[in-house]
Amino acid sequence: MLGIHDLWLFVASGLLLNLTPGADTLFIATRSAALGWRFGVAAALGICTGCLVHVLAAALGLSAILATSPLAFTVVKWVGAAYLVYMGLNLLLQRQQAGQAPRALVPAAWSSVFVQGFLTNVLNPKVALFFLAFVPQFIAPAAPQKALAFLVLGGIFTFNSLLWCLLLAWLAARMGKLGVKRRLQQWLQRGVGGLFVGLGVRLALSD
Repeated sequence: MLGIHDLWLFVASGLLLNLTPGADTLFIATRSAALGWRFGVAAALGICTGCLVHVLAAALGLSAILATSPLAFTVVKWVGAAYLVYMGLNLLLQRQQAGQAPRALVPAAWSSVFVQGFLTNVLNPKVALFFLAFVPQFIAPAAPQKALAFLVLGGIFTFNSLLWCLLLAWLAARMGKLGVKRRLQQWLQRGVGGLFVGLGVRLALSD
């Protein structure tokens, strides 16, 4: 239907890709462990909403601009890299008082975490290029409704990603409730801050 083929392989590949650690995984884990499952859900929903934006852009051909225009790719790349480095430096430079979560991990509201998760995903041009390169492999060249098929596959991928992200949020929140919560928060503030800076630098240096 719609020219989609090897759907089982698409789902299996997508699940394996979701298990690969990245900026999105770290963001969900830090919010859930330090602030609880509710904020982890906000992070997951924000990230998956960003995925839907990439899916829609790729289906409409907008992501092709990133693949063919060095200027467009560079602009989006540097904005995304700057955002990741900014978040990482906040975690590294802010001091934590005893019994309190790092200020960089304490949002003003549930919506703040949602927006942060959305920006973390939507400002990463590699996600747009991933959908542009990965999804068409499962659509027949002669498919009559290629854009619709792309949207269906993108929706399936995003839904499966949301299930994994919610599970990750729950697991991280459970870890945050253990007796080592203060030590875990300190590790999150320093270790994850360094990882976010590293991810931002790697994105800035990517072609």
